[in-house]
Amino acid sequence: MAVKAGTIDQNLIPANAQNKYAVRSRDLPLSCPMPGMYLWNSHPKVYLPIEATGEAKCPYCGAQYQMTDAGE
Repeated sequence: MAVKAGTIDQNLIPANAQNKYAVRSRDLPLSCPMPGMYLWNSHPKVYLPIEATGEAKCPYCGAQYQMTDAGE
């Protein structure tokens, strides 16, 4: 039996478990929840504009994202 994406059988991080997330340019385009998060208990996917300021906040859950490699 194949493992479904976003199930407990995978090594994913809980969505919205933290208030702040560090992201890198390789994570762009930035969305919340991020691809490596469980989606079943989260909100609809929203893309966040982080490129201009290096910071973004999700309008659904309030998670804050900050670029760690801005300008590199």
